Amino acid sequence: MPTTRDYYEVLGVEKNADGEEIKRAYRRLAMKHHPDRNPGSAEAEKAFKECAEAYEVLADEQKRKIYDQFGHDGLKRGGGPATHDFSRMDPTDIASMFNDIFEGMGFNVGGGGRGGRGRGGPPRGYDLETEVVVSLEDVLAGCERDVEFTRMDVCTKCTGTGAKPGSKPTKCATCGGQGRVQQAGLGGMFRMVTTCPACAGRGEIIRDFCDSCRGKGRVPSKRSLTVKVPKGIQDGQAIRVQGEGEPPPAEISPSGEGIKGDLHVVVRVKEHKVFQREGDHLVLEMPISFTQAALGAKITIPSLDGGAELEIPKGTQHATVFRVAGRGLPNLRSEKRGDLGVIVKLEVPAKLTKKQEELLREFAATEDRAVMPQSQGFWKKVSDFIG
Repeated sequence: MPTTRDYYEVLGVEKNADGEEIKRAYRRLAMKHHPDRNPGSAEAEKAFKECAEAYEVLADEQKRKIYDQFGHDGLKRGGGPATHDFSRMDPTDIASMFNDIFEGMGFNVGGGGRGGRGRGGPPRGYDLETEVVVSLEDVLAGCERDVEFTRMDVCTKCTGTGAKPGSKPTKCATCGGQGRVQQAGLGGMFRMVTTCPACAGRGEIIRDFCDSCRGKGRVPSKRSLTVKVPKGIQDGQAIRVQGEGEPPPAEISPSGEGIKGDLHVVVRVKEHKVFQREGDHLVLEMPISFTQAALGAKITIPSLDGGAELEIPKGTQHATVFRVAGRGLPNLRSEKRGDLGVIVKLEVPAKLTKKQEELLREFAATEDRAVMPQSQGFWKKVSDFIG
C-alpha cells in the first residue's frame, strides 16, 4: 500500500528544499532503515519503502509539481502513484546514490571498486544517528547535551577476525576466497557485485568462532559524549560528530582500519507553552482589556530573555499584530536575531462589578456605532435588509 504520510515529512525536509537536500535526506534514511542493517525488522522495511517512495516523487520535477498542487490524489489521477521506477533518473546519479547507500555493506553497483571503499578510497564505516531534545530557551542561548549511543566496535579478543584465538579459517568454496559474487539486479539494468552469502564477504570460513563476538568480529559498545548545540538551530537539523560512527565492516576490514563513520545528532525542539516559532521569529498571543485597546496603554510583554515594553495605541482592534524588533531567535549562520510578533487578543470580562456595569451602560448610551471602524462597513452592507 502506498504511504499516506506527507512525502516531505517522510524525508524530514521543508517544502522549499532543493534537489540536493532531498537527495541527502533520502540517502541518510535509506542507510538507516535498509533491511540489511535491520534484519528481520518489519518496521525498518516499511520505513525503507516509504522513504524510497517519497524520494521517487520529490526527485522527479514533474511528479513533485503535481504532488505539491494536488497531493497524493493528484499523483493517482495525473502523475501516477509512486512505483519505484528509476528509469527516468540520471544513470550516473543512480549509481552514485546506490553506492553511497550500500557503501560498507559489501555491495557494488556497476562493477566499480569494492563496496565500503568509497569508490576507490579507504574503507569507511556506517554513520549512526541519535536524537537530543532542546527548548526554545536553549535555541536562544545555545547549549550542550550529553548523548549516549551504542555502536559496533572491533572485538578486542579476536582483533576483528571473528575466529577463536589460535585457530585458522579456511578458504570459502562458494566465492573462491574473493568474498564477492556477481548477479543481475533491478530488472537487469545493473550488474551487482554482492557479498558472498556463504562467508559474508570475508573470503574465508571460520570454523571455530570467537566466544566473545561469536564470529562477527564486532561487539556492541556503549558510548557517551557531549555535543554543542549551536544558537538558532531548527527542529530536525542534525549535528555531525565526525568519527563517532562505526568502523568499517569486518568483511571489508577485520581490524577496523580505515575511516570511521560519523554520528548524526538530530535536534528536536520542544513546543513552548507561550511562544510559537516561525523560522527565526517568535509569535506571542497577548490578551488586552477593552479599556487598554480603546484608550491606549503601555504594557510589559514576556520574551525569552526578559520583559519588553509595548505601546498599545488608542483604538487598537482585536488581532492587531505588533512587531518587537530583535526579540526573536538568532539565525543559525549570522546569529542576527529575528523579531517577536505580538498578536493582541481583546479580552471581554465575564463578570462586572455594579460600578463597572453602570459605567459601561453610561458609555453605551453615548455610543455611535456608525463611526466604529469595524462595524461601519458591516452596517452599510446590511442596511437594505433591516430597513
